[in-house]
Amino acid sequence: MNEQEMIEAAFDDLIKSLRKGTTEESVKLIRRAFEFAREAHQGVRRKSGEPYILHPLAVAKIAVKEIGLGTKSAVAALLHDVVEDTDYTVEDIANLFGPKIASLVDGLTKISEAMGSNTTKQAESFRKMILTLADDVRVILIKIADRLHNMRTLDSMPEHKQVRIASETLYIYAPLAHRMGLHAIKTELEDLSLKYENPVEYQELEQRIHDYRDEHTGLYQQFIAPIRERLTESGYHYEITARTKSVYSVWSKMQRRHISFDEIYDLLAVRIVFEPKDNQPEKWQCWNIYSLITDMYSPKPERIRDWVSVPKANGYEALHLTVMGPGGKWIEVQIRSRRMDEIAEKGLAAHWKYKGDNAEASNEVDKWLAGIKEMLEQPGTDALEFLDEFKLNLFAKEIRVFTPKGEMRTLPKNATVLDFAYDIHTEIGNSCIGGKVNHKLVPMSHQLQSGDQVEVLTSDKQKPQSDWLDFIVTAKARNNILMIFRREKKEQIRIGTTMFEKLLEDMKLPFGTENLNKALLHLKLQNKDDLYVSLAKGHLDIEDVRKALKKKSENKFVKYWKLQFFKSDKDKVAPEKEEKDKVINDIAEDASDFIVAPCCNPIPGDDVVGMKIDGDKITVHKRKCPEAIRLMSSHGDKIVPVKWVSHKIMSFLAIIKLNGIDSIGIVSDITMIISKESNVNMRTVHFETKDGIFEGMIHLYVHNTADLNNLMMKIASLKGVENVSRVENLDV
Repeated sequence: MNEQEMIEAAFDDLIKSLRKGTTEESVKLIRRAFEFAREAHQGVRRKSGEPYILHPLAVAKIAVKEIGLGTKSAVAALLHDVVEDTDYTVEDIANLFGPKIASLVDGLTKISEAMGSNTTKQAESFRKMILTLADDVRVILIKIADRLHNMRTLDSMPEHKQVRIASETLYIYAPLAHRMGLHAIKTELEDLSLKYENPVEYQELEQRIHDYRDEHTGLYQQFIAPIRERLTESGYHYEITARTKSVYSVWSKMQRRHISFDEIYDLLAVRIVFEPKDNQPEKWQCWNIYSLITDMYSPKPERIRDWVSVPKANGYEALHLTVMGPGGKWIEVQIRSRRMDEIAEKGLAAHWKYKGDNAEASNEVDKWLAGIKEMLEQPGTDALEFLDEFKLNLFAKEIRVFTPKGEMRTLPKNATVLDFAYDIHTEIGNSCIGGKVNHKLVPMSHQLQSGDQVEVLTSDKQKPQSDWLDFIVTAKARNNILMIFRREKKEQIRIGTTMFEKLLEDMKLPFGTENLNKALLHLKLQNKDDLYVSLAKGHLDIEDVRKALKKKSENKFVKYWKLQFFKSDKDKVAPEKEEKDKVINDIAEDASDFIVAPCCNPIPGDDVVGMKIDGDKITVHKRKCPEAIRLMSSHGDKIVPVKWVSHKIMSFLAIIKLNGIDSIGIVSDITMIISKESNVNMRTVHFETKDGIFEGMIHLYVHNTADLNNLMMKIASLKGVENVSRVENLDV
């Protein structure tokens, strides 16, 4: 098949994917958009070498088939790169295809701009994009389709770009897909992100899950046989399917709980999708099927999830239960009607199709969009803060709480009384001094649970405190607190600057970067704002600054180990001349001035990435460090590819956590193994025992991951030791 035949086949495939009932006039409009886009992108190719037009065709197909969008969305998807990549303007699109489609294309163009390198432009573009989202949510649904296709075809990109795009996807687009109710797409985005960020772990887990599924096929058949029989007897028309947890969800659970693959008990899930019987409420039928199953299998009470009575904030409805199946295996069962299943898979697009059936869930989505608009009205947020606040609004797990008058409010899991206060009104949050939860007095930091009834206590004398930021979780609360602090900080910086300038004048020193950096270095401060604020608040004595400025500059940097750094995207040649592996040979000039990130403390052998955000120093993070993922998603142009190439005999701090059955001499046996290792030294050892179980935390100095893994294997082989794991993302 030649290229033109391939393009026509892709277009025919798109037309076949359209909704039933799409008019001939709509098909003609889509054909016109396709011909226009093909002409606009004529001669342009993707990194993979294929004609560029295949990308918008694929995005349009995802939008209509996997998300369930209509004609206007298909047209906008076909045209989504025309304004950005060619000489055509939004006005041209409006003249040819009408103002609504032009508005969608404009919104999609602004999203692409939002991930640019200029942080001021990035913030403003992101704001505009979200405003467009608040007016027409189809913009973000098409952008998710665009991101999904880019992730599916990421193999053709260089490794450092794969890492940047994967981080951005994991940080923003996967949670956004979840918030839009696109469960299947969210899962695929997470898995693909993990595949490129941690390829070795991804492949190992994928194989283990595949083996588990093959091994337990017989168990599944044995489990569902009696369920099929009872459902058929009861007159239900249904489908039963089995699934295993996604690779990312397994990996995430292992990281979060510090457990092994074998300790994840809910790997297997069974989904029942039924056609509702006439004249019987769907909710009643879900509970009836629940009753049929629990007559045969014992349920785990704490694992019942009732989202049919109160749907999730993204519209998701289902009844989940976990039961004890054959062979002592816990199996999760999901019960959904056909309508619930379509909403679960296609999210908001299906949700609006059934809007009349589910007004409550529709209101939740409308409230969320209103909250996003309110967040945009707050001035003074920089690009990274704005992205973080938006991310906070994409909460994956939520709770439902009630006001004293019985009004229900949706908040993210782990929300506090203070978050609730800000959710009611900004002024109530600013003056909050505590609360009453279920009529019991609690502090404002008290974490709420679903079903709590909350009364906020206020005082006119109260004002926001800096420690409030340590326990609030909602974007609205954080944004309002930071806005007050920003105003205060601005005034403190003005006062501190005046004090510093007067000191320099007294010492007859020029006001410039050299003296400022000298003061920061000797006073161990991060930036000039910290210096000015500390002076204004009186936390720093002016005489200490005077002494710092009198000190002689010293350079005692000792390079004990070596990393190889490569140039970032902005230093590279034009894309058409770039070779896939060029970055590997393109070593940056100054590769010695770097900082090991304290949030994850990488050691030789860890997968690492460099970030050059402020100043000249490169901060080295583990690739899977949450802070690194956050930074890469916001400052993609600041990534510096890096790998270990050699290191001298230098020790790095690592922490291992272990537990097991307590017995006489177990601690002695463990410390004996460590003492025999010539490449490992102990810093601290802490063990606790309770009811015959011990838990230990050991701080070690090691040379690299190979030495650490070797030691952990030896300790794990001891009789009585159950689990040994490295503690990630330390803060020591």
